[in-house]
Amino acid sequence: MNPMAQDPTDPKDIAARTLAYYERHAERFRAGTEGHDVSQNIAALLRHIEGNPPFRILDIGCGPGRDLKTFTSLGHIAIGLEGSAQFAAMARDSTSCEVWQQDFLQLNLPDHHFDGLFANASLFHVPSSALPGVLRQLHATLKPRGVLFSSNPRGNNEEGWNADRYGVYHDLDGWRRYLSAARFEELEHYYRPTDLPRDQQPWLATVWRALPARA
Repeated sequence: MNPMAQDPTDPKDIAARTLAYYERHAERFRAGTEGHDVSQNIAALLRHIEGNPPFRILDIGCGPGRDLKTFTSLGHIAIGLEGSAQFAAMARDSTSCEVWQQDFLQLNLPDHHFDGLFANASLFHVPSSALPGVLRQLHATLKPRGVLFSSNPRGNNEEGWNADRYGVYHDLDGWRRYLSAARFEELEHYYRPTDLPRDQQPWLATVWRALPARA
């Protein structure tokens, strides 16, 4: 089925259309993001993980593999999670890392497996109606007291299409409600790029610790 002909409000159709966008523009996206510096975000995740490295990290929406390379170079065990077949292939070809091709809405993740989850510019693509379920699955794949990092383009909790990509533009309070409901405790947040006025900082970065699931 042509993604453009699908129901624009159904979460599975939203995911299919968004992934189709990345399939069409994979090479352009790789070239445009290869030089992005997200070292601040990587450091924010790693400094909150308890225990001794190397850490087992899942890069959620790893794209062409840029950040997998960084985690590996720092001595950690990094696995990619990517819905786009082209991105998954690029990441496998350019890194020594395992990459799982999975749609965020059809996750199949091992329980209590990862020390940290790195979701850089990825979870905002999950429709708000599907986000609680996705967050529960991410919580379940973390080890006890594991850490989730996320960075999303911020807004006023609106959601919809930007060209052929779907996005939800959370503000801090809105994002906090979702994560708290999924049994995460906030560790820190900041806005990016640094050293600019708030109205010139479109990215909201947050770091969370997984609390025990309710009985």
